[in-house]
Amino acid sequence: MWELTQKHKNSLRVRRTYPTCKLKSKKQRSSRKNNRRLAGVGETSETLDKFNILDLNGQGSQKYTAQLVRPIRGSVMPVVKKKRKLPDAEDHGRKSKITSFTRPQIRGARPVAAAAEKLFSNKKCLAWFHGYAGADKVVGPEAMEKFCEDIGVEPENIIMLVLAWHLEAASMGFFTKEEWLRGMTLLECDCTERLQSKLDYLRSELNDSALFKNIYRYAFDFARDKDQRSLDMDTAKSMLALLLGRTWPLFPVFHQFLEQSKYKGMNKDQWYNVLEFSRTINADLSNYDEDGAWPVLLDEFVEWQKAWSAS
Repeated sequence: MWELTQKHKNSLRVRRTYPTCKLKSKKQRSSRKNNRRLAGVGETSETLDKFNILDLNGQGSQKYTAQLVRPIRGSVMPVVKKKRKLPDAEDHGRKSKITSFTRPQIRGARPVAAAAEKLFSNKKCLAWFHGYAGADKVVGPEAMEKFCEDIGVEPENIIMLVLAWHLEAASMGFFTKEEWLRGMTLLECDCTERLQSKLDYLRSELNDSALFKNIYRYAFDFARDKDQRSLDMDTAKSMLALLLGRTWPLFPVFHQFLEQSKYKGMNKDQWYNVLEFSRTINADLSNYDEDGAWPVLLDEFVEWQKAWSAS
């Protein structure tokens, strides 16, 4: 601020002056700042009261707003430590959870040794194969008989057909190295004992309708000569007896029909439809539709059966 002093008006000399008010002490300035803060907080609290909004202390009146002011520099705020509640037996039982998917170990068991015993050995499985195949690199008819003898299953048993289906064997009476390794790996069998332990499982698959249908259809290509498109009738009758002989009530009658019929073989369409016929048509043929899309072979069987029953 610049002004002309009374003393030097005549000389028109200008000098710098300060306001006439005395400088306040540092303590007074600090107190003034705090008062301004309190006033500002008070206005905020009044605004909260108007809108029925609680301040940080859960109140709306000004008597609590002083707690919102920042502590003056140099002051120490007491730190309140919350007491930690000790868990009792009930809380522990309610809050404890299993956060790991690791199976609990049974006391007295040796999991490492048990896991080692269950591991499949590709090398062991290959040596098992060569024990039957020898230099031929394929398990042939003679070796197959020895193999069936070792696992305790007759060659004509349907379990051998289920096993061949798992191996995806291309020809009846033969297992190649690739087929052996592929199927035995899926079954996790690398020795005779392990395969013997899976025989009940293989037998149970016949009770599954979808799996049985796949095995039944696989049997057609498995049993037929690869240079023929149809199954010769003797092979077809043997395979049908193996697959349907114990489950289809009309099979003995159907078998008699095939023996006296003019058919020398059975094609794939006829083979597939015999299974559907055995599943859907009643034993008394009461629900058979003559206008249905059944093969002629089955139409002729129904006519022959009705004539044979009438006589």
